[in-house]
Amino acid sequence: MRKQIAAANWKMNCTLQQANDLLDGLIKENISISPDREVIVAVPFPYLMMAKEKLKNSIGFKVAAQNCYTKFSSAFTGEVSAAMLESIAVDYVIIGHSERREIFGEDNKMLAQKVDACLSNNLKPIFCCGEPLQIRENETQNEYVETQIKEGLFHLQSDKMENFVVAYEPIWAIGTGKTATAEQAQEMQQHIRNVFKEKYGEAIAQSISILYGGSVKASNAKEIFSKPDVDGGLVGGASLIVAEFASIIKSLK
Repeated sequence: MRKQIAAANWKMNCTLQQANDLLDGLIKENISISPDREVIVAVPFPYLMMAKEKLKNSIGFKVAAQNCYTKFSSAFTGEVSAAMLESIAVDYVIIGHSERREIFGEDNKMLAQKVDACLSNNLKPIFCCGEPLQIRENETQNEYVETQIKEGLFHLQSDKMENFVVAYEPIWAIGTGKTATAEQAQEMQQHIRNVFKEKYGEAIAQSISILYGGSVKASNAKEIFSKPDVDGGLVGGASLIVAEFASIIKSLK
């Protein structure tokens, strides 16, 4: 069975003390993580080493960066390379979050380069895709997301795609309080899996964990995660509240 994953995206939140308290609170929940589950915490860059240290004895917990740059090194002030992240033993990197696409103008070509940078440095990408409201209203979301996937990932050989992680985030449901229904999430995530199946075959497609992201909270996680092609969630605001995120973890299949 492919991994069922609860991934916390803290975004640009928390002071150092707040980050310490949040991780301490999560550890105190003493949640048992079975081998077919995983909890990923994507913290701001300044807290990565602290998070690695705090979670080093917590089985099933991994640490992610929220972004990386395409290049190995050189004069790119303010950027962080995949090689730097590998050197501090980061596990995952979020690539192509809608805020990076929408606010910072990252296109599919750049995201393909970022995926390559991660894989070249033994980092696991969490590749994000999803449509804005206008695309959903025009009922062209399947084609839109399919293009994101093809242009961002289909240059990869099949061995790179085994056990990959994708996060589907309807942009209209991120931070808005709106949530895609469990049926809408399943419909799109089944489509995404079929897109991978057409390119890489059934076995690879079935190995890929496809997460749902978009106003996931304790009250709706169990219903959303119950769908056959939803393998957990990429969680924003609710991951900043220990009790909420703990409940979401416990809602995994």
